[in-house]
Amino acid sequence: MPSIQFIREKVYDPILRILHLWIALAIVLLILTSQAADRVTMISTATVLWRLHVWMGYALILGLVARLCWALYGPKYANWRHLWTWRAWLAALRNRTLFTPPMRFGHHPLATAAYLTVYVTCFLLAVTGLALAAIEQGQGPFMPWLGHDLLLKTWFMLPHDLFGDVVLAFIVLHIAALILHERRHGIPLAQAMVSGYQYRKDDPE
Repeated sequence: MPSIQFIREKVYDPILRILHLWIALAIVLLILTSQAADRVTMISTATVLWRLHVWMGYALILGLVARLCWALYGPKYANWRHLWTWRAWLAALRNRTLFTPPMRFGHHPLATAAYLTVYVTCFLLAVTGLALAAIEQGQGPFMPWLGHDLLLKTWFMLPHDLFGDVVLAFIVLHIAALILHERRHGIPLAQAMVSGYQYRKDDPE
C-alpha cells in the first residue's frame, strides 16, 4: 500500500499564532483563578486571586482587540473574510454534513462559525466580568456607574457564568475536533498553530 503524500503551506503567521496563544492562556488562567478563588477559605487569598482574575480579564480584552485589528489588517488567513464563510454554513446545514475533512488551507469553513461565536462570547464574558469587578471590588471602567451596587450583581453574574460555560465547552469541542480530524481523516492539524504550516493530502489527479 503506497504511503500517503502530503503537501504543506505556511498558513498561520507569527502574529496570529502569538494572539492565539495569548487568548488561550488568558482563558485558562481566568478559569483557574476563578475556581481557586471559589475554593480557598482565607479571605485575603481569595481577594488576591480575584484581583488576578480581573487582570487576566484585561489580558483577554487586550488579546481580543489585537485579534480584531489583525483580522482587519492582517494577511489572508488571519483576515475576517477568511472566517466569514456563510455559504459553507448554509450548505452544511442543508446537507447535514457538519463534520467534513479539511478541503482547503486555512480555517475549516464549518469551524469558522464556532470561532466567530466564541469571539463574541469572550467579548460578552469580558464585559460582564468588568461589571462584576466594579460591583464586587470597586475597580475597573464601570466603577462610576456600577461601583459596589450589589443589587445588580445577579444581573451580571448569571450571564457571566453562562458565557464562561460556553467558552469552556468550546475548548473541549475544539480539542476533540482536532483529535477526530487527525484520526478519521489522517491529517495533522494540532501542530499548525505552533509551526504555522498546514498539511493536506496530495491529490495526484
